[in-house]
Amino acid sequence: MKSEDVSSEQSVLLALQRATHTTLHALSAELVDLDLTASEINALANLADGRARTVSELGAAAGTRPSTLTSVLDRLERRGHITRGTRTGDRRAVLIELTPTGRPAAETIRKALTDLEHRAVAGLPTEAVAGFRAVLGALTKVSS
Repeated sequence: MKSEDVSSEQSVLLALQRATHTTLHALSAELVDLDLTASEINALANLADGRARTVSELGAAAGTRPSTLTSVLDRLERRGHITRGTRTGDRRAVLIELTPTGRPAAETIRKALTDLEHRAVAGLPTEAVAGFRAVLGALTKVSS
């Protein structure tokens, strides 16, 4: 398919943008009690597995440049959700970890994401979901 043949109704990128905005709105409504921005939700969601990450690793997982992530981490640290430390053997790498206060917030976010995803794909065939994941992977590779 040539780019000039793609109307705004058929554009995968525009559909993805619409879906992203709709998803962010739904998550914000479900997580309003946490009083977090979409970027803060994204960062905590990527830490919800409890594994510490460097700023670079978290930025890659969240799809955010480390320089952009810094202000998000500043806010999360002020609120007591994360700590920053150093990695053993590499004092230059800043390591981000959830705090005891941050763990329940991250778990609430993880549950909301999982529930929303299950509702969204509930009636879709496995092949359709796999195809969607393939498209997302291709889009991620082309922009890096």
